[in-house]
Amino acid sequence: MITRARRRAAGEKGGEEAGEGIRALCQSGSNCIHNGQIGTKFQGALRDCVPCTLRDNCLRKPDTTQARQVMFFRGKADPAAINVMDRMQRAIDSERGRALYGGRFATVEPVFGNIRYNKGLNRFTLRGQKKVDGQWKLYCLVHNIEKLAHHGYGQ
Repeated sequence: MITRARRRAAGEKGGEEAGEGIRALCQSGSNCIHNGQIGTKFQGALRDCVPCTLRDNCLRKPDTTQARQVMFFRGKADPAAINVMDRMQRAIDSERGRALYGGRFATVEPVFGNIRYNKGLNRFTLRGQKKVDGQWKLYCLVHNIEKLAHHGYGQ
């Protein structure tokens, strides 16, 4: 069991922040890979962490943990600065957003519109996840059979 004092002696974070949060280093000096998410969370590469001799100092549970993870917190975001409506509007107004949003009307929206208005499924009449799942699948089956019938399948 690794005590808190032993972890402090090895470095509380198990790594160090280099530059402007662009990369993180583990105790053996290997670079940690950025996970691509917003924030500064890093994870050591398996090729570096698995054979490392400092695993006992670096990891709380070296027997079960494969690679070291390091998180640098920058404080909480200001809730007033995050306006979800503005973010969505900017995303839809972009070139890529218009293409994606326009594709919804050709692929997904007609299906839900047909099931809701033509088939009358405004709300589920059953209770329980398994029953609701079964009811949803039956409505989807009817929708797909209707599509096949309209396109002359089987004639």
